[in-house]
Amino acid sequence: MHRCMRPGQFKAIHVIGSGLAGSEAAWQLAQAGEAVVLHEMRPERSTPVHKTDRCAELVCSNSFRSDDAEHNAVGLLHEEMRRLGSLIIRAADTNQVPAGGALAVDRDGFSEAVSAAISAHPLIELTRGEITLPSDDWNSVIIATGPLTSPGLATEIGRLTGEQQLAFFDAIAPIVHRDSIDLDQACWFQSRYDKTGPAGSGADYINCPLSREQYDAFIAALLAADKTAVHEWEASTPYFDGCLPIEVMAERGPETLRHGPMKPFGLTNPHRPGEKPYAIVQLRQDNRLGTLFNMVGFQTKLKHGEQIRVFRTIPGLQNAEFARLGGLHRNTFLNAPKLLDETLRLKANRRWRFAGQITGCEGYVESAAIGLLAGRFAGAERRGEAIAVPPPTTAHGALLVHITGGHIETIDAGPSSFQPMNVNFGLFPPLAEAPAFDRKSKLGRSTAKALARKSALTARALADLDRWIAGSTAIAAE
Repeated sequence: MHRCMRPGQFKAIHVIGSGLAGSEAAWQLAQAGEAVVLHEMRPERSTPVHKTDRCAELVCSNSFRSDDAEHNAVGLLHEEMRRLGSLIIRAADTNQVPAGGALAVDRDGFSEAVSAAISAHPLIELTRGEITLPSDDWNSVIIATGPLTSPGLATEIGRLTGEQQLAFFDAIAPIVHRDSIDLDQACWFQSRYDKTGPAGSGADYINCPLSREQYDAFIAALLAADKTAVHEWEASTPYFDGCLPIEVMAERGPETLRHGPMKPFGLTNPHRPGEKPYAIVQLRQDNRLGTLFNMVGFQTKLKHGEQIRVFRTIPGLQNAEFARLGGLHRNTFLNAPKLLDETLRLKANRRWRFAGQITGCEGYVESAAIGLLAGRFAGAERRGEAIAVPPPTTAHGALLVHITGGHIETIDAGPSSFQPMNVNFGLFPPLAEAPAFDRKSKLGRSTAKALARKSALTARALADLDRWIAGSTAIAAE
């Protein structure tokens, strides 16, 4: 229920950036009865990768990754966000496209749904224009400008923190028109191990098979192709390992891709029964109509002409028409363990909070989850409530600990080794005791043991989350 507003009674909380984190933060605040001004610089100032002025535009993959809430940390994060009333997950759930066990979305429908909800909320004012410096009379600000923070604001953040901004390169994958893919002779629909999901049938990916000779030729062409040049001052900037360009992976060894995005396991070629492909290129549905498919794991910094030439050597893609080619952009993030407190406030200016990828989390879902927490923390602070952070046993809590205090600095005085991180079970505190598992499982003892451990971690997380929600509700009611 929204709190009634009297003119001048409350000062709005300002949220800068209407990406996934900013939109989620604004939504959480407004749903709790707080007035919000959500600032978005697009379309007055765009970025190298955005194409629209909509909220929560997806610029890389259209996948929110696994939706398995029992055995996968990001699936657990999905479920926690559902229980916390997440706008981002609600929009994802209502705009799903088939993707096996993953939660993938129609990217246009998704961003339109988020934009419509933001625009319709009576306590959210969406304003356009670049903010290079939050006003001194804004006593509560959430900066959720993402990895592509505008230069003016990034400069001001650097001046205030005294920290040299860390950076890494991020790459996006090409998107192919489905009707240009050869499904009659070369490719087929199948999810790995025929796995189904909430919006899937078990045959959700287009698979392009390569023989050993074709794979070797593809790797050779990939390594020889012209890449986009980087500036000299960017030469030492690291990549985020979860989004490596395929040519960078190929440079690590000729078999790297075959054990990564091009692994052939769990797939059978109906065009050649009994013949196992040496490697596979998978494409995942990118829009609700099923007319566009994303090349899974094919982030790249190849020049556009080279992408067309090299990718058309893949069987089934010889006549591929590309709706979007891959690209490369520079991302920045804070040395958050040093700069932010446990409620995401900037230690050097406690009027400012940060949310999303700029804090050092990685991934759409993780960014939105940190936006959710920032919104809740800012709202509780505005109401004068004690702020209770989520338990570290939850996915939200584990991410927050990584960002604000879970990183161990090196002893030397060199640059921080803090790096962006996807949510994963390695961030969770260990279980008090090892759970029982089926020692006679057909999956094998090690797999059965691992699944039992993950099930126990997720059960603990959701129980602790529910207690945290109940406790936060009780505090708000006092």
